[in-house]
Amino acid sequence: MSRFQQGSLLRLKRKNGPDIWVFRWYDEFGGTRRYRKRTIGTVIELPKRGDAEKAVADFRANINAEVRVPMTVAELVAHYRLHELTPDRKAFATIHGISQYLKNHIVPKWGDKALSDVRTMQVEEWLHSLALAPGTRSKIRNVMSAVFNHAIRYEWIHHNPITKVRCSAKRLREPDVLTPGEFAALLAELPLREKAMVMLAASTGLRRSELVALTWRNVDPVLMQVNVLRSCVRGRFGDTKTEASRKPVPLHPAVIDCLYAWREISPYGDDDHFLFPSVRKEGKQPVTPDMVLKRVIRPALERAGITGKVIGWHTFRHSLATNLRATGADLKTAQELLRHANSRITLEIYTRAISTTKREANNKVVEMLMAGDSAPSPAPSDQVIDARKKGAEIVQHPSAPSRVKLATFTSP
Repeated sequence: MSRFQQGSLLRLKRKNGPDIWVFRWYDEFGGTRRYRKRTIGTVIELPKRGDAEKAVADFRANINAEVRVPMTVAELVAHYRLHELTPDRKAFATIHGISQYLKNHIVPKWGDKALSDVRTMQVEEWLHSLALAPGTRSKIRNVMSAVFNHAIRYEWIHHNPITKVRCSAKRLREPDVLTPGEFAALLAELPLREKAMVMLAASTGLRRSELVALTWRNVDPVLMQVNVLRSCVRGRFGDTKTEASRKPVPLHPAVIDCLYAWREISPYGDDDHFLFPSVRKEGKQPVTPDMVLKRVIRPALERAGITGKVIGWHTFRHSLATNLRATGADLKTAQELLRHANSRITLEIYTRAISTTKREANNKVVEMLMAGDSAPSPAPSDQVIDARKKGAEIVQHPSAPSRVKLATFTSP
């Protein structure tokens, strides 16, 4: 194994253009030492040596990740990337998301800090200062905590300073959902392909990564279900989000009819072709869902007069959960249809209470208040009924009108 090296940072002149900063180091492979170099930037981008040193800190940590015990956060992050952010441990989407938080937020702020210098309150104040949504700040906090837990597992440190960092993940606003009327209005404005996509997403609650990964072979018109076997994120195919996500999902006859109407005119209708292929990529890749949303679905929403709502692919999943509750579906059924790992996710995150019973009860109370009517006398309690059966006299309690006391008496 190579020994720890700082490398060398040099400022080199060029015949044309400004000077550049170059970082040089060496690799050892098979007993042979090989010198390598990498351009860090120009002196216009990094005018001072200190600026270039900061730019190279993360890269220096990467080349030394296997050499010594990490001393700084950047070195620990490099070791974490090497051992935890691997395809055998994490899905591609997870690796990409965590890497972005590390690269854009954690390493720039804390990379040159010694592990022992990271303090709970400093991290908490920093997170609160970020102009980001609470959910994003919470994710950054969780990634940072995972990195320090990685160090604890290797017994490099004995305390995770992020454990007691307080960071709320409360939403700034509730997610928007489409009512049945709005959904029907949207369908009327969509071309056949996008209509099939929206009907499938809204009736099954499929995530967009699951939706675009489907092939015609996954659709079973006999059993009237779709078999979800994989997902596709940024053109990369992998497993579904959870084991529960791999369960088949029922299809309504109207959805099957729409899908097969689209299949008849699709240029790629064979069993192994994608349901929604990219014509530009000759059917070898599925369409990019965000582009469909931006170019087709959101303009259709405006034409349908649906404004003031933030609509994305996940909106159809939220809408399904909410409408399931509105129809009186029990929690376990909703969990199975949405393929959540547990019912708490279904209840706390996705459903929004739209109860006809609650609305009717509230309307009756308001109408009574506006009309000045007296409230009907409440039904007597079991205690009062029992007392009456025994021949007791009901006497109103002087200090609490809603309470009673029982005074028994002897009949003449």
